[in-house]
Amino acid sequence: MTKKSIAKFCALAAGIAAIPAVSFAGTESSGKEAKKLTEVVKESCITGDLGVSFVSEYISRGLVLENQGVIAQPFTDLYFKLYSGDGFINKVSFNLGLWSSIHSHSQAIPGSTSRNWYEFDYTAGFAVTFAKNFTGTLSYFEFISPSDSFGTARSVNFNLAYDDTDLLGKFALHPHVTVLREIEGAAGLQDDGWYFEAGIAPSYSPVAGLTFSLPITAGFGDDNFYAGDNFGYVSAGITASVPLSFVPSCYGAWTFTTGYTYYHLGDNVADATASGDENRHVFQGGIVLTF
Repeated sequence: MTKKSIAKFCALAAGIAAIPAVSFAGTESSGKEAKKLTEVVKESCITGDLGVSFVSEYISRGLVLENQGVIAQPFTDLYFKLYSGDGFINKVSFNLGLWSSIHSHSQAIPGSTSRNWYEFDYTAGFAVTFAKNFTGTLSYFEFISPSDSFGTARSVNFNLAYDDTDLLGKFALHPHVTVLREIEGAAGLQDDGWYFEAGIAPSYSPVAGLTFSLPITAGFGDDNFYAGDNFGYVSAGITASVPLSFVPSCYGAWTFTTGYTYYHLGDNVADATASGDENRHVFQGGIVLTF
């Protein structure tokens, strides 16, 4: 090589060395790039959950809809982040949900092609977090019975939740209020009704990975929703959740839950759906994947 050729070669090598590292299939990224990729994944605008619960009785807004056989209730939810900021409005998301109740003890009418698929619900709505700790969610609900066990019901639901962790710390109550308006069919005992709900759900973690929750809820309605009785029910329970840490993290975050809920029903609700028994005891368990 001539001195001139050597000089050109050295200049070319220096130029190549100055080019930032590029990752190709089958090669490793630098630690800095891998960190950036991980951060991009963590900032996904789509999150959600899916799972299944098994309950000893299916009770909805105080109404006892099934208390025999095996009751499985699979579900899935998707949350699409539309906005995030530091002003008065902190976050806006669009939510979609699917929920079913599948019963081994069929209430289907003769000739039904989906005898054990008692209920299928879907919901769509918008959630707005404001003033940092308040979240209001306006949703459309549709309740369908593939087994033709009841007529289709449609309603609009508004829920306001307050995260009081900043105020009470580990003693936070996480209160919420809900208002549901029937627009077609009956989500309660009669159609064209209003439903009102208030509740709290304090939680406690005695050790890392184990969380207990103590939800307390009361439901009320106008004369239509509970057929002349404004009091629907009050419930109190305890649930425990523990992460399934043996599942590889690449499969998402899996959690096992179990719990018990006591219901005290109003007179009209008990007479119409529980043979007059005002006291109900529900046991449940299930798994959920969050992503």
